[in-house]
Amino acid sequence: MRSSSLRTQLLLWLLVPLVLFVGVNIWVTYHNAIEMATVVHDRMLLGSARIIGEQIHYEDDTLQVVIPPAALELFQSDSHDRVYYRVVAANGKLLAGQPDLPGPPHMPRNEESVYFNASFRDDPVRIVAFSQPVFGVPAQGSVLIEVAQTQHSYKTLSDRMWEHTVQQQLAILVLVVLLLLLGLRHGLAPMMRLRDRVRRRKPGALEALDTAPVPTELAPLVHAINDYVQRLDDHMSAHGRFIANASHQLRTPLTLLNTQVNYGLRSNDIGAKDAALRAINNGVQHGIRLVNQLLTLSNAETGVGHPLRQADVNLVEAVQRVLEELATLAQAKKIDLGFEFAGAPVTVHATPSMLEELVANLVDNALRYTPAGGRVTVAVTTAGQATLLHVEDNGPGIPEEERERVFERFYRLHEERSDGSGLGLAIVREIALASRAAVALSSPATGSGLIVTVSFPSVPGAGTPALQPAAFSGKAY
Repeated sequence: MRSSSLRTQLLLWLLVPLVLFVGVNIWVTYHNAIEMATVVHDRMLLGSARIIGEQIHYEDDTLQVVIPPAALELFQSDSHDRVYYRVVAANGKLLAGQPDLPGPPHMPRNEESVYFNASFRDDPVRIVAFSQPVFGVPAQGSVLIEVAQTQHSYKTLSDRMWEHTVQQQLAILVLVVLLLLLGLRHGLAPMMRLRDRVRRRKPGALEALDTAPVPTELAPLVHAINDYVQRLDDHMSAHGRFIANASHQLRTPLTLLNTQVNYGLRSNDIGAKDAALRAINNGVQHGIRLVNQLLTLSNAETGVGHPLRQADVNLVEAVQRVLEELATLAQAKKIDLGFEFAGAPVTVHATPSMLEELVANLVDNALRYTPAGGRVTVAVTTAGQATLLHVEDNGPGIPEEERERVFERFYRLHEERSDGSGLGLAIVREIALASRAAVALSSPATGSGLIVTVSFPSVPGAGTPALQPAAFSGKAY
């Protein structure tokens, strides 16, 4: 699913709370409009009731009520509301108005008013009940005056007040949206300029971006891009050097093969032809090994950035398979090839095929650089939270100042003494990185030679026992 733009996300984060605020405000305004319209309506009803009450007087032993026109003119409007009234004496006698007008829920005290809603003649009405005392005739008590009005004008007033406020709120919301769009466009302009700067770069350009013209918030992004560009430059440079070295390493054997083939074709001597064929066979074997190592190195490099499928592997069994394959090479050079390990399985987490390549390259390197009649010993041990693979030989060894360089591709310390390609330890390091293992070089405590130690993190729950020298069992090939 395609993600929305940053401008849209920012606009939503700003608008959603604003819209919610406007919605709550409109709801509050609606209730305020109803409350204000109710107050206005009630005051008109009470004013009418008071005008009627002022016209009540005692004459000829009876209460006289005159309904002045001003009492009803207060309600004139375009809504054509109907107005009803009722005047009742303290003894319940109807003095004026509609006798069936609903009474109040409770009788008001002197000069007290009670407001309530009711239905009269199938219309909803708002009624005020006002108690008007008649001075000079206390025996008569207070007169109850009720004035009612249908609610058309009341509803019209509340709706107009609410609609006016809503229009104002919506106008403010639209104005805020426009200002937000302008602000976002101006605020995101530096990011757009940065985008344009990156787009205008030529293919292959790996120069760092200048952080001066960008805002402080974008500086970490520019630094991250520059860091990635630097790493990409280093990777491309290493890749270019690798291709150049691989081309050189392949060009020389192929040229030599071509020369040997031409020599064999031109020679009429059977012995010379046989010698040329043997030389061609050696060259082909060297080329096959070089190509296989190049493919292995490429796979190992892929495993560092994108780990291959890994599993729990028995390291002892992997070493045994490798030693069985290389036993012929050890016998040809009369090298004592031994393996020391504990009886229990030792488990590491790695890619099975890559793990065997790692062991094969270490043992193959030791066999190639160890002189005839020498000794190569492989051992699997555990130390603390690590599983250790040791490959020890009594060959010429590697000077301490050269031990980091031997991990470089195509670097050979004793080039004149070996037909190797200089890729063995480079492959070992790449596979170790993919398996989160570490490779270290050291010298044996006795005599010359080299010890290569690969330290694998222990697999939780594997139960690998710590090895003791007295518990070793060995097997020579």
